[in-house]
Amino acid sequence: MKKAILLIAFAVAFAGCNSVKRNQKYLLKGNYDQAIDLAVKKIANDRYDKQINEHIILLEEAYAKAVSQDNRRITAIRNNTSPEALRELYYIYSNLESRQDAIRPLLPLKNVQTGYNANFPMVNYTSQLTQAKSNFVQSLYTEAKTLMARNTTMEYREAHSILSELIQLQSNYKDVDALLQDAHYYGTDFVLVTLNNQSNMLIPRRLEQELLDFNTYNLDDFWTEYHNGRQQGVSYNYGIHLNFKEISLSPEQISEKEYHRKADIKDGWNYKVDRYGNKIKDKDGNYIKIETFKTVTARVTHTIQTKSIFAGGDVIYRDLISGRTIDRQPLASEFIFENVFAKYRGDEEALTQEDKRLMNNNFIAFPTNAQMLLDAGDDIKNRLKDILKDNSFR
Repeated sequence: MKKAILLIAFAVAFAGCNSVKRNQKYLLKGNYDQAIDLAVKKIANDRYDKQINEHIILLEEAYAKAVSQDNRRITAIRNNTSPEALRELYYIYSNLESRQDAIRPLLPLKNVQTGYNANFPMVNYTSQLTQAKSNFVQSLYTEAKTLMARNTTMEYREAHSILSELIQLQSNYKDVDALLQDAHYYGTDFVLVTLNNQSNMLIPRRLEQELLDFNTYNLDDFWTEYHNGRQQGVSYNYGIHLNFKEISLSPEQISEKEYHRKADIKDGWNYKVDRYGNKIKDKDGNYIKIETFKTVTARVTHTIQTKSIFAGGDVIYRDLISGRTIDRQPLASEFIFENVFAKYRGDEEALTQEDKRLMNNNFIAFPTNAQMLLDAGDDIKNRLKDILKDNSFR
């Protein structure tokens, strides 16, 4: 028991040493905020840790160096009005305030070695942070408006990203909501999807609607919107043409296969006898019994109903602005209807398990051509979905 307690104590002490050494490395590498985070966690978790003093010293040193570094950077970029500098200035002030907020609940922290409270100068950054935020927000707004004025798809998307950041900082700023909607609208690729039936078979309306319902394909593309019909006021960038060039059906077919079944099955038992007809006993004095078998036969007919449909064509991607074809992918599917049932003549005990299973089936009416095409529709949709996922416009 004592040994276990000593091992636990050693492990705790070793872990504490490791955290101190890790923090010292953070300081040497200039990773002051990492050192602060680690020290704050250690102090907050256990004020009476044996190495609490080392953590306080490291925290004090890391805090002083981090604040000094931030102040030097503020001095360097204070008069710089570029979007990058305004962004950096805002986040420096945010970090200064967050750093103080993390340490403030721990104060006062007494340094046992010196006997004095550790020094963590606290500054009110409210006015600086407010001004930095105001300048940064205005900069984001101006940058987004400038990008949108260039009226290109990609710059509308970049503007959308900038406005999304702005709205996180100040959701009610000017007309940012309307601008965000405009940036998304004008940054979206609108795709017109059409289905062209060039085969000699009518495609059921239900299948056509399912194929053109792009909400069921789970494409999850924020910047692409598919329409299966032209909408007023929408300029379409791209087109997808689903072309059915061939839809062919096989005739309804019925074929039969006949099998001869034969099996030896247990029929009872007889006593084992010697050459003279005397019953033979085993070593325990009991008469020996021998199982008897009989051979049974049956003729089984398997009837197979089949009908198949093949749908073939392609998917063409077109740039509607330039009028050129971007890509062409084959689209083909085959669906086979099959029903198998069995009848027999003879002894049922001769049948196989498969024969018995097929005995439960019966002749059923062949599906219509339209139903066959609908049944093939699921596979067509899955193949189309794969094509759409593997081919994006950008």
